[in-house]
Amino acid sequence: MNLGFIGLGNMGAPMARRLVGWPDGLTVFDLRAEAMSPLVEAGARAADSLADVADADLISVTVLDDAQVREVVGELAPKVKPGTIIAIHSTISDSTAVQLANELASQQIHVIDAPVSGGAPGAHKGELATMVGADEQTFARIKEPFSAWASLVIHAGAPGAGTRMKLARNLLHFVAFTAAGEAQRLAESCGLDITDLGKVVRHSDAITGGPGAIMLRDTTEPVTSESFWLPIFTHVRGLGEKDLSLALALGEERSVDLPLAALARERLAASLGVPHSEGASNG
Repeated sequence: MNLGFIGLGNMGAPMARRLVGWPDGLTVFDLRAEAMSPLVEAGARAADSLADVADADLISVTVLDDAQVREVVGELAPKVKPGTIIAIHSTISDSTAVQLANELASQQIHVIDAPVSGGAPGAHKGELATMVGADEQTFARIKEPFSAWASLVIHAGAPGAGTRMKLARNLLHFVAFTAAGEAQRLAESCGLDITDLGKVVRHSDAITGGPGAIMLRDTTEPVTSESFWLPIFTHVRGLGEKDLSLALALGEERSVDLPLAALARERLAASLGVPHSEGASNG
C-alpha cells in the first residue's frame, strides 16, 4: 500500500514522519516547500501538486477545516484510482464526512474520517488515538499504517462515526478547561498559588485517569440494582456531592461565582447513572 500525506502542519508533519520508511513508499504534499523538506531528507518523496499524490493507495489529509477538506478531496477525486482510501484526519462536521463518503462511493473511492486525539505531543511520540469511521474492510486495510503514528486505533463505525466520537471527546476536553478556569478563580480568591494547583491536578489525573475514570460502562442508562457498578458509583456520587457542596460554600464565602460547580452538583448523580429517588436530597 503506497501512502500519501497532505498537510504538514503541527499535527501532520510528525504523523507523516512516522510513515517515512514505509515499505511501499510515502509521498508528501504541503503548499509550503519548507514543510516538506525535512521529510524528503528523511526519505519521503515530495509532490509538486495534489495531483502528484493521487497515485497513492491511502491518502491522509490533515488540513484546517471543512472548506479545505472539501477542496482537497474535490481535487483528488477525479485523479485517484478505484479502491483508493482518502482518510480525513481534520476535525470537521460529521455531515461533511458522510456527504463526501456517499458522493464518492459510486467511484469506488473510500472516504473515511479518522480524526485524532492527543495533540502535538502525542503526534511526536507516535501515541495518538484515532477514531475511524469506515466499513470493516477498509478499516482492516488502514489499521497497520495508522498504527505507525497512533497507539490506539478505534473503529468507531461507518463514515461519520469517527468525527462524532471526536466531537464528544472534545466536548469533555473543553468543558474541563472551562471548569479548570473556575477552579483557578476559587483557588486564587483564597490566596493560593494556582500553578501549584495545576501541578496537583496533573499529578492526580495521571494516576486516576481524570474524567475518563468513570467512562467504563457501555450505556448511559441508570445503573441496575444488581450491577457491579452500583456501590462504586453511589460512593462516587456521595463524595462528589459533598465536595462540590463544600466548594460552593467556599465560593459563596469568597464571592466567587461557580456556575459549573453548581450544575455539576445538580447533575452528577444522573451522569453517574445513580440518580436520587424522587424527593431525595442531593446536597
